Amino acid sequence: MAAFARWLVRTLPAAAWTVVVALLPWWMGLSLVLLSVLGAVLFDRRIVHYAALCRRALRSGLPGLLFAVQRALGGDLIAWGAALLGALVGFSLVVLMESLLDHRVRRTAQAKVSPEWSELAMAPVGPPAHIIELARAQWREAPGDEERMRFESTGEGRGRYVFDQGQVIDKASPRYCFSPGGRWFAADLPGGRGEVLWDSHSGHTHRLMGWQLSGWEGEQPWLARGSNGVPTALHEVLGQGRRR
Repeated sequence: MAAFARWLVRTLPAAAWTVVVALLPWWMGLSLVLLSVLGAVLFDRRIVHYAALCRRALRSGLPGLLFAVQRALGGDLIAWGAALLGALVGFSLVVLMESLLDHRVRRTAQAKVSPEWSELAMAPVGPPAHIIELARAQWREAPGDEERMRFESTGEGRGRYVFDQGQVIDKASPRYCFSPGGRWFAADLPGGRGEVLWDSHSGHTHRLMGWQLSGWEGEQPWLARGSNGVPTALHEVLGQGRRR
């Protein structure tokens, strides 16, 4: 019963519209049909509800217009033939128009979706890669020609470095180097047991047993366990985790 009621709700307005157009003069019916075509085109993709109403008005009004035309032609056999021919042409044009409108809607939807999917397909997976290129450490032997510090030997291949700022680094070997920009100072611990690093900006000193200086990334030291070890940033060596 509910399905029959829904069918009546859909069918009765369409049938009433067909009868109205059929009873009107053919030129008035033609004007209404053309207005329905114009509304279906203009409201398409703008006001979907109005566009659907115009399409239904066009499909329901076209039979009424053809009946009005054959009535205006006299209602004889020739008039009915002309009406049937008009029905064939008219409904073919309606189907063509709706097909073009639906095709335009699909192309618009694809145009909106495709770039998004293509961007997702081309987007890099995971965080961007960062290639580490280490500058080799330029080692020197103390005493060197340095204006900002001097080396005082205490014997047995060790000594102390005294800097102009007042910083003193003792129990280090005469083998030393600076970072490319001069921020960091590095020296071997006696017997090749590790490195001592001093940050001239913060004043922090680190004695790293078992680590060897691999090189510099900018002004940051990288160290490795032994000559064949994997270079590791200082903050990871110190167990501080990756800095943001």
